[in-house]
Amino acid sequence: MDRFQEMQVFAVVAQEQGFSAAARRLGMSAASVTRAVAALEKRIGTLLLTRTTRSVHLSEAGQRYLEDCRRILSEVQEAEDSAAGSHAHPRGQLTITAPVLFGELFVTPLMVGYLSQFPEVCINGLLVDRVVSMVEEGIDVAVRIGELPDSNQHAIHVGEVRRVVCGSPRLLATHGRPRHPQDLAQAPVIATSAIGQQRTWPFLDAGEPVNVRPEPRLVVTANQAAITAASLDLGFTRVLSYQVASKVAAGELEIILADFELPPLPIHVVYQGGRQAPARVRSFVDFAVNALRQHPDL
Repeated sequence: MDRFQEMQVFAVVAQEQGFSAAARRLGMSAASVTRAVAALEKRIGTLLLTRTTRSVHLSEAGQRYLEDCRRILSEVQEAEDSAAGSHAHPRGQLTITAPVLFGELFVTPLMVGYLSQFPEVCINGLLVDRVVSMVEEGIDVAVRIGELPDSNQHAIHVGEVRRVVCGSPRLLATHGRPRHPQDLAQAPVIATSAIGQQRTWPFLDAGEPVNVRPEPRLVVTANQAAITAASLDLGFTRVLSYQVASKVAAGELEIILADFELPPLPIHVVYQGGRQAPARVRSFVDFAVNALRQHPDL
């Protein structure tokens, strides 16, 4: 196995945090993957991975080497793509990240549709509810919800979502419809402890901030669980508009207090490389931007 192949194996082991998972992804035996990393460490003369019985983690040297590996492998791929003319024809590996629920509802159909058009591209979809470092984790394209920090990455605005409070028609009939955010303090509420969620719910009343701290009857770790509980008449919940769009359209949930909502959150497709990006990146960005901008829920 040449050193570029060893670097590729090492990068996948680091990303998967395990030899068996890396072997499955690479279509190799676990023993071959282990030997490749061991040969790499022997040639370099330092330990790149710290092994335990349950997991594999990068050493300090491994962290530095992984960054160099990704840069070198990317440059090799770009050189091969350019020589093969693939700057005009998408091919190769594409890594995409998005929030979990948004990824399930919107990005997964995009990936399937894109792959059906470009059979020489493979996609690794990383759906996680955290902000992923595109450089450190080798991400080609990211879908971000919320204001973006200043960076040298390219971002295309594709839509926006609102932070909404909703409840079921039966709950509204039995409990009554809150007319002001402060009414939620005495209402049955379902809250989530998902990343980015706050126990205090902020609103705007005639441009002035209003903060409500409801006492939830149920706290769950995922927005989808809160939406399900709200659909079953347990209480009001606060989520993003796209997450309940289908249930609102079906009449299972109703949005309340719309006049007190905060400004919408922007949605961007973010990518690296600009016009120098490979064809697989540029073509997926074009495909995603066109589809997301046309989606009525965004």
